[in-house]
Amino acid sequence: MRLSSMADYAVVAMAAAARHCGGKRVSAVQLAEETGLPAPTVAKLVSRLTAAGLLRSARGAGGGLKLARPAAAITLADIIEAVEGPIALSACCEEGRHDCTLEAACSVRPHWPLVNATLRGALAGVALTQLTAPRMAEVQP
Repeated sequence: MRLSSMADYAVVAMAAAARHCGGKRVSAVQLAEETGLPAPTVAKLVSRLTAAGLLRSARGAGGGLKLARPAAAITLADIIEAVEGPIALSACCEEGRHDCTLEAACSVRPHWPLVNATLRGALAGVALTQLTAPRMAEVQP
């Protein structure tokens, strides 16, 4: 499993925004410069992250972007879902979706909600503050 580029970029942009937490607002252009992401990509991400309630935008003098809530209250799951939609490894659990040829006899389908919830729970356990901290030691399997 791999995140899309947009989800990855959203995490990078949110981490950069979090580093400004408590300071003055930051512009999308500044986020692009700090992260090395293309400005149009950051603009698209800012739109999605604002719509999801993760960023707050203000216009005019003193305007710009800031986190909509403390970085400790924003999770990796929140950021990914803002860009990708609900976290799920398998699409067969989506309501109204009946395009799998194995659906009628599939013994695994009833278990996908548990797998999806476990994955989302793991991602929800990673706060944005953890992604802005100095590099952590490598996690051993």
